[in-house]
Amino acid sequence: MSGMHPRNTGPMRESPRCGAQTRKGTPCQAPAVTGKARCRMHGGAADSGAPEGNRNALKHGQYTAEARALNAHVRDLLRQGREAIEEI
Repeated sequence: MSGMHPRNTGPMRESPRCGAQTRKGTPCQAPAVTGKARCRMHGGAADSGAPEGNRNALKHGQYTAEARALNAHVRDLLRQGREAIEEI
């Protein structure tokens, strides 16, 4: 670091930070990618994450919208049955 020129570190210090939780439990202090909320290591990079319509991530379908609707319907029927028994 030779020379006496002033360093322009202001924009870097003032840039938004990632904030993703690290394995240590503290927020990530890396600068966020321009236009994104996360840094390049936590999902701000282009094409990061699963592809659209990723069927490889679907293991069993237990948490699909159809399964949740069916479970809610069954819970409702069971509740109605308990209420009917209590009335008798």
